[in-house]
Amino acid sequence: MLHARPVQSLLVAAAVIVEAGRVLVTRRPAGTHLAGAWEFPGGKVEPGEDPREAVARELREELGIDARAGEILDVTFHRYPDKCVTLLFFEVARLPGSPAPEPLEVAELRWAGPGELAPADFPPADLAALAKVRRLLGPGVR
Repeated sequence: MLHARPVQSLLVAAAVIVEAGRVLVTRRPAGTHLAGAWEFPGGKVEPGEDPREAVARELREELGIDARAGEILDVTFHRYPDKCVTLLFFEVARLPGSPAPEPLEVAELRWAGPGELAPADFPPADLAALAKVRRLLGPGVR
């Protein structure tokens, strides 16, 4: 009997930060899985770590901002050839006094309006959440 090789399973916490009608998105750096794709910032949840704390930690590390995760906006599962990913997309707010985001561990960042969120620019695992965010931001979707 043939057994498929085990596939790595990851839990990822991502931030949906909306300010002034725009959402913060980041571009994956060269040399990483899905390099060059735009995504909602965040990262892997460490074993035993609270996903809300993980997203706040990732935002400090990647963008240098202080933030608090609120409600879950979406939960998705995606199977890539080499891994399975469960993503928790949180509504996140920067804390008062937080510095402006900087691209510390990402290739670049931008505040995007609804017309600047083309599904082809995002990883397949982000598409369901992306559709919700585009609806949240309102008209102007291309």
